[in-house]
Amino acid sequence: MEKNALFSQRIRLRHLHTFVAVAQQGTLGRAAETLNLSQPALSKTLNELEQLTGKRLFERGRMGAQLTHVGEQFLSHAVRVLDAVNIAGQSLSDQEEKNCELIRVGALPTAALGILPAVIGQLHKQQPDITIQVATANNPMLLAGLKTGELDVGIGRMSDPDLMCGLHYELLFLESLKLVVRPRHPLLQSTVTLSRVLEWPVVVLPQGTVPRQNAEELLASQNCTLPTGCIETLSASLSRQLTVEYDYVWFVPSGAVKDDLRLGSLVALPIPPLGIGDPIGIITRVDAPLSPAVLTLISYIRKTLPD
Repeated sequence: MEKNALFSQRIRLRHLHTFVAVAQQGTLGRAAETLNLSQPALSKTLNELEQLTGKRLFERGRMGAQLTHVGEQFLSHAVRVLDAVNIAGQSLSDQEEKNCELIRVGALPTAALGILPAVIGQLHKQQPDITIQVATANNPMLLAGLKTGELDVGIGRMSDPDLMCGLHYELLFLESLKLVVRPRHPLLQSTVTLSRVLEWPVVVLPQGTVPRQNAEELLASQNCTLPTGCIETLSASLSRQLTVEYDYVWFVPSGAVKDDLRLGSLVALPIPPLGIGDPIGIITRVDAPLSPAVLTLISYIRKTLPD
């Protein structure tokens, strides 16, 4: 009881803002830029939080900061607190909100690129007055946003059972890892092997994401490792632009590039993936009734699946 009381007395919003920023950005450097702090100041605040909790919330290494299991659990509580503060601030505003229907969607960056454009386009043809807010995030942030009610529906991955508590998951498809390049990439002029692929600049998702883990496992299966000088980003649009316009090799979940492969804007290298793929699904809260607009959106998501 004394430990909990001490935690409640000493915890500050800056601790939670710092923690959530690092969880979102994946590195202390990017989180510090987001919060307009120096990295030593951010690191000090994060250390204070871990001392208050008595738990390690991140595994920090050369390539970034990855949430521990305890950190993933704490994330949903941190987001809930910050969301409550934000709502309280909005309640003090003199501005009256417009009475319009709103859908708040959260999606993995690659899922947003591969699924949502067609879904939103179809929905707006039927109901043009609906406002749709789309947030892209890693899977822990997506689950936390759903649990706090910040999001109405998510497109993401199944997680550990305790992290999925209170959430409903509906499988959509299995997503494999592909290595893609522009149609005139020099790699396509001869036999393609992983060792030859790694002679070219690579775009990958940051550490702590499932596609990054899959990429590293694929490389390890052939005694290869990622080269230095990789571009690490959660931005699917940036990754796509680099790959379409330059000689980058993009390690990407298949759903994100299905249209590019169909249209010939990108070409998949003949490197077979490991395993059958990762499950991508629709995630909603068990205890929250879905509005007719959200139900319509979900029906379009079910119809708009990668080939």
